[in-house]
Amino acid sequence: MKINFHKLTKKYGTPLYVYNANKIEDKYKLMKKSFSYIKNFKINYACKANTNISILKFLKKLGSGLDTVSIQEVEIGLKAGFKPKEIIYTPNGVSLEEIKKAIKAGVLINLDNLSLLEQIGNEKTNYPIGIRITPHIMGGGNKKISVGHIDSKFGISYYQLPHIKKIIKNTGLKIEGIHMHTGSDIIDMGVFFQIAERLLNVANLFKTLKYIDFGSGFKVPYKQSDSKTDLDLLAFFLKKKLSIFFEKNSSKKIKLFFEPGKFLMSESGFFLVKVNVIKQTTSTVFACVDSGFNHFIRPMFYDSYHQIDNISNPLGKLRFYTVVGYICESDTFCVNRPINEIREGDILCFRNAGAYCFSMSSHYNSRYKPAEVLLYKKKDFLIRKRENMQDLLNNMFEIEFN
Repeated sequence: MKINFHKLTKKYGTPLYVYNANKIEDKYKLMKKSFSYIKNFKINYACKANTNISILKFLKKLGSGLDTVSIQEVEIGLKAGFKPKEIIYTPNGVSLEEIKKAIKAGVLINLDNLSLLEQIGNEKTNYPIGIRITPHIMGGGNKKISVGHIDSKFGISYYQLPHIKKIIKNTGLKIEGIHMHTGSDIIDMGVFFQIAERLLNVANLFKTLKYIDFGSGFKVPYKQSDSKTDLDLLAFFLKKKLSIFFEKNSSKKIKLFFEPGKFLMSESGFFLVKVNVIKQTTSTVFACVDSGFNHFIRPMFYDSYHQIDNISNPLGKLRFYTVVGYICESDTFCVNRPINEIREGDILCFRNAGAYCFSMSSHYNSRYKPAEVLLYKKKDFLIRKRENMQDLLNNMFEIEFN
């Protein structure tokens, strides 16, 4: 599907997020096909990647469940039409009160610390709980997105299984699920193999399981030379491991979950900005755009690479630019990168902008959040309006000082 970005920016302005529903569907179907041999296999979209309710509804239409990390994401999921048991809630460091709200909502719950596990057990709610295990495996594109290592704040240590068993014995808590997730953008395929091995070993220790949750972390390409997770190879490996597991647990009907977020959304998204000014210094040519890390923080926060195309001058001579934003602190999108000649007023397109981009945006410098558009069946739909001053002031209270 060829996208007319200029038409969209004329209609909706800039900065602008654009998502291609066809690409989301293609990625969803690719994953379903790769793991089609697994009975009771379920994709739960990790909605922290992008929580727009229209995107949630589209993924529900495809057959996806929902992976959430906050009670607010649970509530958005319910409003999007997901049934409670289609939503899995895996928070970190939240209060007992929030866990109780999730119980009241009736969703699947994964707890990731011993204290909450014991507190819920002592509440005697008889509500079945899943457990997030930390496998002590370093996996992820960088340290900030690696969450399964020994010093991670996430999950209950693999070596604390005896403590879990003791809490279950003392409280009568019923464990219905086991979950692991080691990070995002995992490059080494061997990490997935280690996770699967450890996860299934843990699963063998529990007799009341209804699901095993493999998390996600699939690598997506950010440029042509980039690697990506070979889903078919992963599926081939898992098929062998799962056949051994189900031979030992033939009487159990256990569901198998994956929780892709970036895999489903990243390549579907584009971020469009306008060049305000070209600034030449003694050593650098800056292309200053009408956005910043208030809208698109990944390059600054994760040092992530995003391809930037000048869609206004795609055949222009390659020149070297440092693309920066309009924020009062350093908000550099790229440094000294070859891009087709950029002129003031040109539209630049950032690729891989579907996941962890708008969802991490802010009001820093009192800037408005941008609009979002979804492309579906050759039509464009506004799925979030551009903010205005009233949106910034809505939750503020003015005090009159005499």
